[in-house]
Amino acid sequence: MNERLYTVVFVEDEYLTREEISRTTDWKSMGLSLAGTASDGISGEKMIHEVDPDIVITDIRLPGQDGLEMLSHCQVSAAVILSGHTDYQYMKRAIRLGVMDYLQKPVDDEELEATLREAVSRLDEENNDIERIKSSIDDSAMTIKLPESAGNIQIEAIIKFIKTNYSKPIGLVDAAQSVNLSESHLSRLFKEITGVNYLQYLNAYRINQSLGMLCNPRLSIGDISLACGFPNPGYFAKIFRKYIGMTPTQFRDTQQL
Repeated sequence: MNERLYTVVFVEDEYLTREEISRTTDWKSMGLSLAGTASDGISGEKMIHEVDPDIVITDIRLPGQDGLEMLSHCQVSAAVILSGHTDYQYMKRAIRLGVMDYLQKPVDDEELEATLREAVSRLDEENNDIERIKSSIDDSAMTIKLPESAGNIQIEAIIKFIKTNYSKPIGLVDAAQSVNLSESHLSRLFKEITGVNYLQYLNAYRINQSLGMLCNPRLSIGDISLACGFPNPGYFAKIFRKYIGMTPTQFRDTQQL
């Protein structure tokens, strides 16, 4: 089992469902810790921003705002949707937001546990990728060394796609469409060729672009985060710390000593 516990926020407006899943799920055995619950989309969004969980489990139809709208305002590593309705438009939106699974209510305990264990496995893999990327940082230039020529036409096209569009909200779906591959095929191929997954490569490239900008005191952290494709300064700081080991502000201070 993973030595650390990944945090979970659970957003569900049905009291009985919220209480049953919260109390009966053996979180710790899966390497998880339930950090908090919320009963509507507004308080759920607030809690996600405050707790910064690794995983969000949420119903779609919530008071205040629906679960997908809530997720679109937050940046989480993994999200699981619970819903009593099968709606293609909901599922399409969920896929574009990077939701890893869409479970039908009433939720089967074994199915939820399997999904959460898969989420933990993905988070472990992502953290291993980040550590691998961090080991390639050029300390003298404070830049992350990333593969430039993969020797694979499709992956080279994706790397070019990242370089051209990194400032935009591009996900695996957009990258796969640019080379006419399925998301699953591209995900496997990208990891096989470059050694890291698509999102970690994209984030590392964005961080590289931000490093030079941070040396310019005239540019605000907010402007830099948007220019490099991060949706808000908070998420930028979270990812920057993961790769560089300090916040953008701390990095900027070290460059001005």
